[in-house]
Amino acid sequence: MKKIISFLVLFAALLSTASAQSAEFRKKQFNLDKTGLAIQGYDPVAYFTNGKAVEGDKNITLQYQGVLYQFANTANRDAFKANPAKYEPQYGGWCAYAMGSSGDKVAIDPETFKIVDGKLYLFYNKFFNNTLKSWNKDESHLKTSADHNWAKFAQ
Repeated sequence: MKKIISFLVLFAALLSTASAQSAEFRKKQFNLDKTGLAIQGYDPVAYFTNGKAVEGDKNITLQYQGVLYQFANTANRDAFKANPAKYEPQYGGWCAYAMGSSGDKVAIDPETFKIVDGKLYLFYNKFFNNTLKSWNKDESHLKTSADHNWAKFAQ
């Protein structure tokens, strides 16, 4: 019996260490501001429910595996909490076009986005360079490349 308890304690410790490492790893890979906030404070659920970018409320937040999100309301926070994979931006919130074209982590404009097959993609849009337009010209190829390039960061 002592061996079983010892094993369970060791297993739980390993799981918590792996989870902490995963959270730290995600923090390093995701596009976060200086405070650790994702999508520059925009609500990830609102892209799907409102069809537009909506700034989150600094008092309505949720940390998911080391990444902090803000939400416009508690219903959106609860929806995210129930299914984070549905709402998290692809490629850690970095520009999808840049990830596909060069494999680079490039900042985004949270108001320039596209939902493809139920997934949120964010894009750079400054200085007369809206990368969503370029993405739309070759989406299939760029998405395949971006998936491949992002996998390198996830190792």
